[in-house]
Amino acid sequence: MREIVLIRHGQTEWSLAGRHTSHTDLPLTAEGERQAAALAPRLAGRAFAAIYASPMARAQRTAKLAGLEVTDTDTDLREWEYGSYEGITTPEIRLTSPGWTVWRDGCPGGEAPSQVAARADRVLDRARTLLPGGDVALVGHGHMLRVLVARWLGLPPAGGELFRLETGTLSVLGYERETPVLLRWNA
Repeated sequence: MREIVLIRHGQTEWSLAGRHTSHTDLPLTAEGERQAAALAPRLAGRAFAAIYASPMARAQRTAKLAGLEVTDTDTDLREWEYGSYEGITTPEIRLTSPGWTVWRDGCPGGEAPSQVAARADRVLDRARTLLPGGDVALVGHGHMLRVLVARWLGLPPAGGELFRLETGTLSVLGYERETPVLLRWNA
């Protein structure tokens, strides 16, 4: 059976600082560019039926440096909309909202976990229809890709909390017989 390859964009200034970044379109740092380019040899030789990327420049640039030609930009792959928490770190948020977690609480003025899960489900539905023709690559963002893997495994969106995901990494979803499984993570 074919695989779904998840690629998290390379490092940005805000990802390095732990700032929540959804609609702020930041470029990759020099390290982020290096991370993205380092993915190219690991992706070479795969037969992709489709390569979808978030519309954000950091995802598009990562795909290009990784040697991928994006076949479609998918707005459902954009990062969790953080609303009023855009550009703020979790410790800063917890000064006014003790115990806050995106996985349970979502973001004021942004998205709830169920909304992000609905987007992830749509992405996975599209990817599943293409798998008979080859692997499918999805280039996106940390929290969104973590929700996506949770949904692939049949977990609620909060299950994404269990899958820490570094910048500029490759992960693979697939099957063991007919059961959806996580084949590789944070590689």
